[in-house]
Amino acid sequence: MIQSREPVRLDAQGVRQASGVMARAFQDEPAWKYLIPDASKRSRWLPSFFSIVIRYTLLYGEVYTTPSLEGVACWLPPGNTTPRLSQLVRLGIRHASLGFALGWTGFRRHATMEAYDSAVHAQFAPGKHWYLWGLGVDPTYQGQGIGGMLLQPVLARAEADRLPCYLETSTAKNVSFYSKHGFVVVHEGKVPKSQLYAWAMLRRYQ
Repeated sequence: MIQSREPVRLDAQGVRQASGVMARAFQDEPAWKYLIPDASKRSRWLPSFFSIVIRYTLLYGEVYTTPSLEGVACWLPPGNTTPRLSQLVRLGIRHASLGFALGWTGFRRHATMEAYDSAVHAQFAPGKHWYLWGLGVDPTYQGQGIGGMLLQPVLARAEADRLPCYLETSTAKNVSFYSKHGFVVVHEGKVPKSQLYAWAMLRRYQ
């Protein structure tokens, strides 16, 4: 168990290392295996994808890590829980680069998955809320309580402000993990035109 460590805010100098942590954490995650079936290609491209997520969240949300950067939590705040293309473009992100990495089949799958997730998100978290866009712990350090610790700063603030928190996952074991931290499943089902199963979870204020 990690002892005497408090979550800290990630700064811009840590983006590259944090992107690697997230890439390793999500290497075998079902949604990414669905989008990029080839494992070697997935390991090459995931750091770039998570660099986008982390850089975006640094600008428009909050990123928490540990002092030694074993894990990363990316939160988008109330009022900015839907990543906007115009804001992504400001980071130099283009659909073309995404399409190149995924290939045509992967790009279509990504578009379908994003549309599905967005519709579920809008339905079950329509008001002000915090959105956990990504939480990952380096596989070497998993099972030591780091993930739960990284959730605490925003969970405490959401509780104080009487706001819910929302997330999606395509990993079955994550459902029990998030349940231990007060999240409940509000929707589950397959992404259209796929065998990919996904859960939407909401943590209501107590």
